[in-house]
Amino acid sequence: MLTLQELHRRAAEMRRNPTEPEKRFWRHVSNSQLGGFKFRRQQVIGSFIVDFFCPSRGLIVEIDGDTHDQPYDARRDAFMLKQEFRTARFTNLDVMQNIAGVLQLTSDTLQELPLRTRWALPHPNPSPEGEGLRTMP
Repeated sequence: MLTLQELHRRAAEMRRNPTEPEKRFWRHVSNSQLGGFKFRRQQVIGSFIVDFFCPSRGLIVEIDGDTHDQPYDARRDAFMLKQEFRTARFTNLDVMQNIAGVLQLTSDTLQELPLRTRWALPHPNPSPEGEGLRTMP
């Protein structure tokens, strides 16, 4: 199991080097473009890193590639359910060929979910660019 510091380092690296489907999804949801909902990229939750997280609604969006570790995904999904987070999964192909449909399903899901004030607070350590964690000396 990775330490919290290692998880944050890995998440920062994943933000710097997103996949093409992640870039495409982010272009449509960054800066609260999707219905005014704020998303974070590569968010550390517990001992996991999720692709996209909308804190005010507790929605996790995963953009899945061709290979997946089913036992890992099952553990992560079980943990997220205990936190009362909902996960929406889309394939890379979905995002690349039907971004409008992915965004519509994401928007519909956000509208269905109740406001979560605990996670709606500002990020505890925002970078000057408005995302991610600053490196601590």
